[in-house]
Amino acid sequence: MRTRFWTAGRIVMALAFAKLLFHLATFRGYGIFRDELYYLACGRHLAFGYVEFPPLIGVLTRAITAVLGDSLFAVRLLPAMAGAGVVVLTAAIARELGGGRFAQALAGLAVIVAPAWMSIDHFMNTNAFDPLFWGGCAWMAIRAWNTGDSRYWLGFGVVAGVGLENKHAMLFFGFGVVAGLLLTARRRDFAQRNLWLGGLIAALLFLPNVIWEIRLGWPTLEFLQNAVKYKNALLTPGQFLTTQLQLTVAAVPVWLAGLWFFFFHPRGKAYRALGWTFVVVGVTLWMLHGKGYYLLPAYPMLLGAGGVLLEESLALRRWQWARPALVALMLVLAALSAPLAVPVLPVETFVRYAAWLGIKNPVEERHKMGRLPQFYADMFGWRNMAEQVAKVFHELPAEDQGHTAILTQNYGEAGAIDYYGPSLRIPNAISGHNNYWLWGPPPVDPQVVIVVGGGDAGLQRVFGDVRAAGMIHDPNAMPFENGLAIWVCREPKVSLRSLWPKLKHYV
Repeated sequence: MRTRFWTAGRIVMALAFAKLLFHLATFRGYGIFRDELYYLACGRHLAFGYVEFPPLIGVLTRAITAVLGDSLFAVRLLPAMAGAGVVVLTAAIARELGGGRFAQALAGLAVIVAPAWMSIDHFMNTNAFDPLFWGGCAWMAIRAWNTGDSRYWLGFGVVAGVGLENKHAMLFFGFGVVAGLLLTARRRDFAQRNLWLGGLIAALLFLPNVIWEIRLGWPTLEFLQNAVKYKNALLTPGQFLTTQLQLTVAAVPVWLAGLWFFFFHPRGKAYRALGWTFVVVGVTLWMLHGKGYYLLPAYPMLLGAGGVLLEESLALRRWQWARPALVALMLVLAALSAPLAVPVLPVETFVRYAAWLGIKNPVEERHKMGRLPQFYADMFGWRNMAEQVAKVFHELPAEDQGHTAILTQNYGEAGAIDYYGPSLRIPNAISGHNNYWLWGPPPVDPQVVIVVGGGDAGLQRVFGDVRAAGMIHDPNAMPFENGLAIWVCREPKVSLRSLWPKLKHYV
């Protein structure tokens, strides 16, 4: 008897490899991303936490750059690998829910074609790793239910604990799971000792970051409050739902089928707690004014379930034609949405393409938008900014250069100075923005401060001599990063160290 070559496992591995190759082929994009500059800086300042996120991203960035350097390839390798891992994990969830070859392949393909995961796996960021932790916990729960072995709850705790060191949003998933168990017959799981031990393991793994937060007065809570007040766009329920459809457009049929499986299919009843988990987490995130993509890590369990339902529904002979038709539709939608998710087109071509599709730049924050979406605009201008600052620095008298600090308005600008600074022979930047504020001012007060951005009126209250020395232009960057003045400030009226508390802004 001949064994079929394209087994489910081989198909899934081929899909995972294809996703990895896609990101390796497109990793250059338009250049380094604002947040990547910040993560690199965090990697140089290892701690048990950062203002916006727990410590794992700093550890990962430090580790990969220690081995491969800080090239774009090195910085973007881990998220690309994480994306491939999500393909395998989602297919594993489908298999655990009873799915065969088509179910597993469809679930894995859904991860590849969803434009949000094309974007998130394109650059170094905490969101690239979140689906591994949320999906891993979902797989552990399903295994516990399928096998009756409560030790899987211990594994759940380990995965959740490491996930909490990646993003605090793991707390929302944990809350959703608890709610899902309480809302279904799975509430009997609370009688299992290993479930509680799993929760204890997660708490112990999370503890170092909690202690860091307590010692510093809960900076992350302050950051989140300010983000809701001043930064994040507030979405109505309809806008939040529309965002979900846009982020996952090519995979929508699969995750909708997954919701149906959990709530209405007889086989899904045993796993209904996961359906409630998704709903509870989604509603909670919307109520707390979270961004639309915050819900993305919850989709792998829906995609796995959707693959199972569609495999069964399309198994009848009269519906078998729909299988290749569905795959073809997903691939077409993926091809259409890919340029909107990953910078694969030249800028002018992209602008025309977006206009042809009638796509407007998504608004996730309360900034004035430019010609490019913020995700793309934040990949422009950083080297030019550092070079312009370096030009001003090297025009200073030699006796001033040793007593000069470079002050920026935000972590993107500071990260750019730090990233390109060694080759340009300029000092690292300082800033009052987020973790840069915690890293503090220079140990010795500077006599000269090069300030990037801002206006001269405020600077003249602090310095006796303020002069414009340059201008930064990049029409593709975010508007607030275009047309920035570079100021050379002398004769400080107060020390920078005494001024430092007033420069703090967590947002």
